[in-house]
Amino acid sequence: MRVWTLLLLLLVLLLRSDAVHSFSEYLIGVGSHDITGPAADVNMMGYANTEQIASGVHFRLRARAFIVAQPEGNRVVFVNLDACMASQLVVIKVIERLKARYGDLYTEKNVAISGIHTHAGPGGYLQYVVYIVTSLGFVRQSFDVLVDGIEKCVVEAHENLRPGSIFVNKGELLDAGVNRSPSAYLNNPEAERSKYKYNVDKEMTLLKFVDDEWGPLGSFNWFATHGTSMSRTNSLISGDNKGAAARFMEDWFERKGSVRMDSVGFENDGIPRRISNIIPNVHDKYHKLLELAASFQSPPGKPATKVSSVARRVRGAVLREVGKPTFVSAFCQSNCGDVSPNVLGAFCIDTELPCDFNHSTCGGKNELCYGRGPGYPDEFESTRIIGERQFRKAVELFNGASEQIKGKVDFRHAFIDFSQVAVNLPNVSTSKVVKTCPAAMGFAFAAGTTDGPGAFDFKQGDDQGNPFWKLVRNVLKTPGKEQIDCHQPKPILLDTGEMKLPYDWAPSILPIQILRVGQLVILSVPGEFTTMAGRRLRDAVKTVLSGNKGYGSNIHVVIAGLTNSYSQYVTTYEEYEMQRYEGASTLYGPHTLSAYIQEFTKLARALISGQPVEPGPQPPDLLDKQISLLAPVVMDATPIGVKFGDCSSDVPKNSTFKRGAMVSVTFWSACPRNDLMTEGTFSLVEFLQGKNTWVSAYDDDDFCLRFKWSRPFKFSSHSKATIEWRIPQDVTPGIYRIKHFGAAKGLFGSIRHFTGSSSAFVVE
Repeated sequence: MRVWTLLLLLLVLLLRSDAVHSFSEYLIGVGSHDITGPAADVNMMGYANTEQIASGVHFRLRARAFIVAQPEGNRVVFVNLDACMASQLVVIKVIERLKARYGDLYTEKNVAISGIHTHAGPGGYLQYVVYIVTSLGFVRQSFDVLVDGIEKCVVEAHENLRPGSIFVNKGELLDAGVNRSPSAYLNNPEAERSKYKYNVDKEMTLLKFVDDEWGPLGSFNWFATHGTSMSRTNSLISGDNKGAAARFMEDWFERKGSVRMDSVGFENDGIPRRISNIIPNVHDKYHKLLELAASFQSPPGKPATKVSSVARRVRGAVLREVGKPTFVSAFCQSNCGDVSPNVLGAFCIDTELPCDFNHSTCGGKNELCYGRGPGYPDEFESTRIIGERQFRKAVELFNGASEQIKGKVDFRHAFIDFSQVAVNLPNVSTSKVVKTCPAAMGFAFAAGTTDGPGAFDFKQGDDQGNPFWKLVRNVLKTPGKEQIDCHQPKPILLDTGEMKLPYDWAPSILPIQILRVGQLVILSVPGEFTTMAGRRLRDAVKTVLSGNKGYGSNIHVVIAGLTNSYSQYVTTYEEYEMQRYEGASTLYGPHTLSAYIQEFTKLARALISGQPVEPGPQPPDLLDKQISLLAPVVMDATPIGVKFGDCSSDVPKNSTFKRGAMVSVTFWSACPRNDLMTEGTFSLVEFLQGKNTWVSAYDDDDFCLRFKWSRPFKFSSHSKATIEWRIPQDVTPGIYRIKHFGAAKGLFGSIRHFTGSSSAFVVE
C-alpha cells in the first residue's frame, strides 16, 4: 500500500512540474531582429509627405516572429514588422531565402508577414510606383535591412523551437483609438451599427507563449489603432505607439524576471527601464561625485571597430540565464483603417474649433484640420501614452491568460487578381454578379486624413472631382468609360491599375491567407480594413467555421492588417459611397469588401474540408525593374583640426542635472547611411560604476534617448549628431556621460568607424 501511495505522490508531482514536456501539443519558438533602416536622406513611408525625410532615431525598429508547429504535422509563422506595411517584393525575397534554407518547410502558404503601420519608418521598399514616388524610387538599404531582419528573426524562432503551450485572452481597451471618419461609419445600416457598442473595435486579443522549461517566452496581440501618433513632420525613425508598447512590455518582462532587481516596481514605475537591473548603488557624498565627474572631460573622437556599437548595446549587457530564450512581445495591427490614436479629436489649428464633421475641413480647407493625441501638443508624449495604454492592457491579458489553445495547426493561401473578381452578392432576391475594377484612387485620397492632411483644394467626401485636377490626371492616364463607371461614385484622380510605365503603379494580384492555431484563426489581409469592413469579414469567416464540429463555438478570429502585401484601404459598400479618404483609397471599386468576403469564405471552407485551394496567379517580381533617384553618400569630412566623434557642443563643465531635465550633446559626425548600426546603436548613455568602469545604461532602443542627425545643407560633407537624453524620473543618481558611434565614408568609398564621448556629469 505504501508503494502505491509513493507512486501516486510521484505522479502528482510530475504532473505539477513545469518541466514536463510530454503533454505539450505544440513546438513553439520566438525570434526578434533589428530592421532599423537608413536614418538619413530617405523619405518616410505613410504620409506621402515629400518633406518628411529621415534624420535620426527616436527608437529602433524590429521584426518579431513566432512559429507554432505540431511535432509531426503543420506549422505556421507569423512575423510582425515595425514598418508601415508588408511589401510584396520583400515577402517574395524572404520566402526565396527560407526555401533555400529549409526547403518547403516555410512557404508563402504558411508564412505571414505583417506591418504595424508606423508612419515613421524609411520608405522605398515596396515595388509598385505609387508607393515609392515620394522616396525618389526604390531604396535598396530600406529593402535589404527588412529582408535580412525578417529572415534572421524567423531563423532564430526556428532554432528556438521547443515544447510549449499557448494561451489566449482578450479584453477591451477603451482609450487608444477613435473613429476618424465617423460620417462614413454612420452610413452603414443602423441595424448593423446597433449590434456594436462603439464605432471602432475596442477588443485586444493576446497570445501567451509558454516554454515547458523556461516558462513565458513571448506574447503577440492584435488591436486596431493607426500608427500615426507621430506626425507628418516628424523626421526621427520610430515604431510609433505599437513599437513603443512592444519595447515597454519586453522591458517589463526582462525586468520582472531579471536576476538582479532594483527597488522600483512596475506599479510605481510608469515605464520600466532596461538598465534598472544592472546599475548598483551609487556614491553617498555629492561633492565626491562632482570631483570624480570632473576628471572625465570629453576626449577627442577616436577610431572604433564595426562591432563596437553592438558590443555596447544595453540589451547585450543584461544578465540572463544561459540558454534562456529572449522574451519577445509584438503589438500587431488589425482593422485600423478608420481608427486614429489621436483620441482628443480633430480641431482647426486656426480657430481651435472642431473640424467640419462630414469633410474634416476648416473653412473648406483640409490643411488646417489635425487630430490631437492625448499628449498634445507633444507628439512624443502622445506616442508614449497610447503605447503605454496598449502595453498595460497587454500585461493584464498576459497575466490573466488561462484559456489554452488546443487543436490543429493549419493554413490556406491563394493569390487573387482583384482587378477582375466576379462577386456573387449575397442577400438579394435574384442572383446578381458584380465585378471589382482595376485599381484607381479617388480625389479624396489627396485630401489625406485628420492624422495627416493633404494639400491644395482636395477634401474628403468629394464624389465629383474638379476640372483642373482631371486635366492634370489625364496627362498621366485618362481613365476609360468602363473604368469610370466601375468605380462610381468615386471620381478617379489616379488610374493606377492601368498605369504601367515604367512598370506597374499598383498591385492587381494580392495574397489572402488564413492561419489556424487551434481555436485561434488569423485572417491575413493585404490592406487596411475599416472597423465595419473588418467586422463583416470576421463574422463571415466565423459563421463558416463555427458550423463545423472541429472548431465549435469558441473560435477567436483576428484580422492581421497590412500583411504579405499592400493595397491601401477596404471599406464597406456604404462607406465607399461617402468617399471619405478611406473610400477614395479603396482601390478595386465599391465591391472590394464583398470580393474579400467571398474569397476568404472559400479558404475557410477548404480549411474545414481539408481540401487544397487553387494557388492563383503569381504576383510579379519587379526587383530588376526598380529605379532609384536617391543620391548616394559621396564622402564625409570634418573641418580642419576636427576629428569624427569630437564634441561640437558639450555639457557645461561641472554640470549637475535633475530628473526630468534634458541633456543635449552634439558631435561631429557622418551620414548614418554609411552603416545602419544593425543590432547596434548610434547613441549611448553610460553610467560610471566604481571609479573607472563605464556601464551601458540607455541606447537607441530607449524611449528617453533621441539621436538627431543634420548637415548644414543638402550636399554638404560636414554633418553633426545631436543626442538628447530626457532623464527619467526613476533614474539612479550618479555620474553619466553620452557616447556616439558612427561611420564615415572616405572619398574612395572606404568606411571608417568612429566613436566620441561627452564630458561626464552628475545626475542628482
